[in-house]
Amino acid sequence: MLVMTRFVVDEGDDGFAERAHAALAALAACPGYRRGALGRAYDDPAHWSIVTEWESVGAYRRALSNFDVKVHATPLLAQALDEPSAFEVLAESAPGGALVVTTSDRA
Repeated sequence: MLVMTRFVVDEGDDGFAERAHAALAALAACPGYRRGALGRAYDDPAHWSIVTEWESVGAYRRALSNFDVKVHATPLLAQALDEPSAFEVLAESAPGGALVVTTSDRA
């Protein structure tokens, strides 16, 4: 499962990256977390994103109730753009690997 959370950050918000680092570290300490990254748009440095990968939607939802996540990530996530952020992976391919298609859990 992928979680893509996007932000538009005011130019004067110098603490955003530090808060995002703390949020990513809190999420990374949770069971089911696979990987994550903080990124900023090349073309518009006000646009940021945090992308995390989880072993399941349940692992992600349980992580959101973790104390450290509530302290460090939830306030940051409240600043995110109001749009869908959780996505099920329906196809993937490793470098040089075959495409693997998965059926939806929603079916």
